[in-house]
Amino acid sequence: MTRRGKASLARQLLVLQLLIILGVLTGVVAVSLAQSAQSFQREESRHALSAAETLAANPTVHELLPQAQPRLRSALPVVAESVRSVSGSSHVKLADANGTVVTSTDPDLVGQPLELGGSTALGGRAWTGLLDTADGRTLEAHVPVIGPDGELVGVAVVGQDYPSMWQRLQQAVPNLLVYLGVATLVGAVGSLLLSRRVKRQTLGMEPREIVELAEHRDAMLHGLKEGVLAVDLEDRVTVVSDSARRLLGLPDDAVGRHLDDLPIEPRLRQVLGESQPGADQLVLVGDRILALNRMPILSRGTPIGSVTTLRDRTELSALEEELGASKTSSDALRLHIHEFNNQLHTISGLVQLGEYDEVVRFVEGLTVAQTRRQDEVTDRVADPGLAALLIAKSAVAEQISVAVRVDAASDLGRVDDELSRDLTTVVGNLVDNAVEAVGGEADHQRRVVTVLITETLDRVDVRVTDRGPGVGEAGDRVFEQGWSSKTPSGGPGRGFGLALVRWTCRRRGGDVTVQSGPEGATFTAELRKEAGRT
Repeated sequence: MTRRGKASLARQLLVLQLLIILGVLTGVVAVSLAQSAQSFQREESRHALSAAETLAANPTVHELLPQAQPRLRSALPVVAESVRSVSGSSHVKLADANGTVVTSTDPDLVGQPLELGGSTALGGRAWTGLLDTADGRTLEAHVPVIGPDGELVGVAVVGQDYPSMWQRLQQAVPNLLVYLGVATLVGAVGSLLLSRRVKRQTLGMEPREIVELAEHRDAMLHGLKEGVLAVDLEDRVTVVSDSARRLLGLPDDAVGRHLDDLPIEPRLRQVLGESQPGADQLVLVGDRILALNRMPILSRGTPIGSVTTLRDRTELSALEEELGASKTSSDALRLHIHEFNNQLHTISGLVQLGEYDEVVRFVEGLTVAQTRRQDEVTDRVADPGLAALLIAKSAVAEQISVAVRVDAASDLGRVDDELSRDLTTVVGNLVDNAVEAVGGEADHQRRVVTVLITETLDRVDVRVTDRGPGVGEAGDRVFEQGWSSKTPSGGPGRGFGLALVRWTCRRRGGDVTVQSGPEGATFTAELRKEAGRT
């Protein structure tokens, strides 16, 4: 429904058409008046000139004009009136060689100087043109009267009053009324047809309703916390919200550009341009993990593009990692509790048997073994966070009969908190990947993961070696988002560990590489200590 006081689209179009028609008719009237003025001047000039030449050639004029005096009775007025009647002119005048009117169809002009304007008649040449007189504008023809001896004896003048604009407009009124009626009818019918077509295309909404709908859509779109990005069938961006632009790092002129022309990762480009809908697809964008839901857009049953919503799951993923680390620690603690219970049972049995010396030796042996296991890590890795991670990973791996060993050549001192967190991310993901790779080996001698961590003045190097099946022909593709040996297509929730390792290393100005062969795979990561990052 339209608001009260607001004209409908059909009425607005009709008014607009009528205004256009009036404008066109005004232009037609102006052109018609100009053309009629030119036509009048052209045609009447010929008629007046012909009548003036006839008057100048009259024998009576040749005989009487040289001696004619103003207001003296002669045959000249009769000749002038005869020429006026025959030619249909407004007035006829005869002037002597001095330019004084000696006879005229208008008695008031007799004895007055002839108004010449730009006339050349006194110079012996005929002239036609417009003159502005006291009675208005007139078109006159001046023809010199030549005596028998070839001298100028006077001037014959024939004139026609110039019609006013109102007179010319009255002559054009009948045609203009026809034009106005036809144009109004055509404009009304055209406006109705055009409004019906526009209403069909705008789903029956009035312009104000369309504006309000667009304003509400923009307000809602830019007010959403989740990002929204829509593309057409040719993968051109049609809609992008402020949240989506911020999450994806898109430029301000992203709307209208093709996905290939935008600075986005290949994995993100693949998800946004897929032909099939996808739910909760995780994509790594910089240091953010985004969950993407893509759905097709249909208009009257016909696909016209797709819309993708984006949610930032970085904090949730970080919480999941923390929970995973806590689970690893709890699993390790549970293992130690189980082992400690067995040891307590052994000590209890020895006490009951009275083997007190054996109890002492057994406890000392346990202490030495536990201390040696922890010292193997802490003596080589002084950073507490990373050392705790390696101890926990080693304990958990023992549950599936995988040995995680810290290479004797490892040497890492305490590092700053930020580097410690990055090392934990890199080492944790590489160790998990290696443990998973060797976990299915039937030969227990191959179920070994070796970690070598060294440092120089400006960087820390991490090398994780396993004796699993390797990465085959995948090569550096293992670092791509979505790649996984378990789900080659990159199923939801997989293929992020190694991609996150590479992103972390490159963020710190380093990189990560892999070397693979029949005896397993070796991942080498380099992290710069300083904050000069790419």
